[in-house]
Parts: sequence; C-alpha cells; structure tokens
Amino acid sequence: MRLAIVSGGQGWHVQDLLRAAAELSLRVDVLDFRSLHAGVGFPSAPPPRPLSQYQAALIRTMPAGSLEQIIFRMDWLHAAMQTGVRVVNPPRTLEVCIDKYLTCVRLATAGIPTPPTIVAQRTEEALRGFAELGGDVVVKPLFGAEGRGLQRLSDPELAWRTFRILETTAQVIYLQKFIPHRGYDVRVFVLGNQILAAMQRKARTGEWRTNVAQGGRTAPIQLDAHLADLARQAAYALECPIAGVDLLPGQDGRWWVVEVNAVPGWKALATTCQIDVAKHVWHFLCSQR
Repeated sequence: MRLAIVSGGQGWHVQDLLRAAAELSLRVDVLDFRSLHAGVGFPSAPPPRPLSQYQAALIRTMPAGSLEQIIFRMDWLHAAMQTGVRVVNPPRTLEVCIDKYLTCVRLATAGIPTPPTIVAQRTEEALRGFAELGGDVVVKPLFGAEGRGLQRLSDPELAWRTFRILETTAQVIYLQKFIPHRGYDVRVFVLGNQILAAMQRKARTGEWRTNVAQGGRTAPIQLDAHLADLARQAAYALECPIAGVDLLPGQDGRWWVVEVNAVPGWKALATTCQIDVAKHVWHFLCSQR
C-alpha cells in the first residue's frame, strides 16, 4: 500500500508521521501543496497526476496562499477523491472545520451545545450582536488556530474600535458569547468512531485561553461516557474521521463544544498521554478501504 502525506513543509508532525511509517514498514511520500498541478483533456498523454499512484493520502497543514491558490488546492483534493484515492480528512471536511462559522452551523444543526455566536461584516450589526450576547464576548478570526488572534471584549468603546478596524480591513467580525469556565478545557482526539486519547489543558495564571501554544498546562484525563459521546457526536456532525475536539466546562456544569479541528496536532497529546498517535493514525488509514 502506497501512501502520501500532503502538507506545507516538513514540520514536526510530518517528521513524526514519517518516523512512525518507517517503524511500520509503510511506503510514504510527502507532497507539498505548493507543488500541486493538474491537467484536463489529455487522453493520449495525460500530465502527471501525483495522487493517482497512491491508495490514500493524509492531509496536514496547508501553507498560506491567495484565494485562487487555496481554492485550486481544495479542488485538486476533490478531483483526487473522484479518481478513487482516499483522502483523510476529506476536502469538504477541511472546508467546514477551518471555517468557524460553518462549524458552528453544523454543530448547532446537530443539536450539539456550542457557544451562542454572531457573525457580521459591519460595525453596526456587530455592536448589536455584542449587546445581544450580553456585552462579554470573544472575538475570533474566522480562520485561525492555537488561540492566536482571540480577544475578549466587555467594554463597548473598545468593542466599537475593534469592530471598526475589522470592518475597514475587510475582515469578518466573528463574536462568541464568553463562557465563564473553570480555567481549563479538554482536547479529545477522535479517530474514526473511537476516542484515542484526551487531555486537560489548564490556562496559566491570569490567562483565560487554555491552548498549549498560549502557555496552557496539560494532564491526561479519562473521559466519562457523556464527554466521550459528545466528542464523537461533534466529529460525526462535521464528517471528520480524524478530529481534535475541544470541550469547555462552564461554571454551571454544562459542557460546550468550542472547536473541531480537522488537522489536529498531537505533540502535546502524545507526550501527555504517553501514546504514539502517529502510529495509530497510520493504522486507521490503512484499515479503511
């Protein structure tokens, strides 16, 4: 079985996957998103089609690019699937999960608790949303990860200034109601319909963000049946075979799904839970035909 990793470079996760593949005697190549090319209408001498020689492809981080480049890369993945190549995670899943608005829509439609959210393009509508959400919100980039670019706002004047900057720079204004929590969240790694591992991420002193990239401290955790089901339901709602699901406990005891990551990292998880995530990922990919 010949496999591919499609990524934007040779970072830690790609190296960990290559290490695990070598230990499992798997034949794996790394393809760079920036080198992708395609052709249509050459029946006698078709141009190279990189994924056609692979049975499955694992998608890792996509590098930055123009709107046209990003759309072409996603189209390329869609086209590869039409030729019978198994792509994980599928391009439609990537499109939904990378977009926080679409993620919220899918979760809410499935009846999964996610923080009340308002998305606007103009300051006027955003300010009304700010008030409707109780005047205490988290502003997030529509596309973002690792807790970067998040800002908590509870002052109307600062909210107006922030929204105005986002509007004038042609950005979408994405607001979520701030959920008072217990100072930690839980990252769950879902593989297929199974919970591979989970860890608690505790925010550092004076910080409300729990992300490891923002200084959060981790500890392994055993999920109860409710949280395990909640994580699986969230991954299923987004049709995400490999998912990093973030669960947040409100101070009132209610749990919220705040994110489903379709290209989840596992560096902290592997160390915290003492598990070889990369090998499990390859086992999963090779077992699905």
